[in-house]
Amino acid sequence: MVSTTPVAGRGATKRPKRRFVASAGDARTAAVFLIPATIGLVVFYIIPAIRGFYFSFTDYSVLQDPVWVGGANYSRLVGDPLFWNALWVTIYYVVLNIGFQTIIALGLAMLMHRLTRSTLIRGMALLPYFIANVVLALVWYFMMDYEIGIVNIVLDWLPGLDRVAFFGESAWAIPTVAFINIWRHMGYTALLLFAGLQTINPSLYEAASLDGASETRQFFSITVPSLRPVLAMVLVVTVTGSFQIFDTIAVTTKGGPINATRVLYFYIYDLAFGQLDFGYASALAIVLFLILIIVALLQLKLMRADESDEL
Repeated sequence: MVSTTPVAGRGATKRPKRRFVASAGDARTAAVFLIPATIGLVVFYIIPAIRGFYFSFTDYSVLQDPVWVGGANYSRLVGDPLFWNALWVTIYYVVLNIGFQTIIALGLAMLMHRLTRSTLIRGMALLPYFIANVVLALVWYFMMDYEIGIVNIVLDWLPGLDRVAFFGESAWAIPTVAFINIWRHMGYTALLLFAGLQTINPSLYEAASLDGASETRQFFSITVPSLRPVLAMVLVVTVTGSFQIFDTIAVTTKGGPINATRVLYFYIYDLAFGQLDFGYASALAIVLFLILIIVALLQLKLMRADESDEL
């Protein structure tokens, strides 16, 4: 019989590491918990996606059976000026929304990281995100009303400034919608970036300070490269969400004035449920899906999301 008692000068005998092996009972339990989510995924996502792909090759409304037209819907969108206008308006909105939201959120995250780590302040930053987007859009819609909105009343009081038709002028409509969504989402985005800042090794900043690096140099040489994986994830999520902007448009401008806010998602909705042109709407939805895949892959590739410069 071999003794496992430690021998003086040799140290204790190493115990083998335990490995967790899932039993058949554990697998069955996991399957039970996965069934509801799987059913929801199949019923509400996979099946509608397959049907939508099929409808994109048909001429279909709820008043008649689908009629196969091949690629006619895709040929139609090439010469559809409303589609190209909607695509341009969507890209314009995404650039405004993501550009300002990311910069402001990164600034807020840096302030929380450097000045305070109060849970109360983090919660306050998240408050706008907890408000339903439709409710928030309606509140800002009335606050920015040309006649009775508090924002325009304040502008009237200020010398040299006139009232602005925030939702009624083509030049102001999309920036206004972008402002509403930036205000709602910047706290949530800031907390995601703040979590990324927590993972950066403080010794990197200490070494840089000893070498005489300024705050600006540390930000661009340490903070931004180390945040690359988190920043890439945040940008993929926010860009994808921005391309699907709908509710703010639906309750404020409804695509106006003169199609100035008719984003691609709202155009698809109007085609399907306003004009009952489900075939063409499905084709546009497939195109939007492909655009989102390409944009997400490009972001991950260009930002090297699987890499970090932190040593």
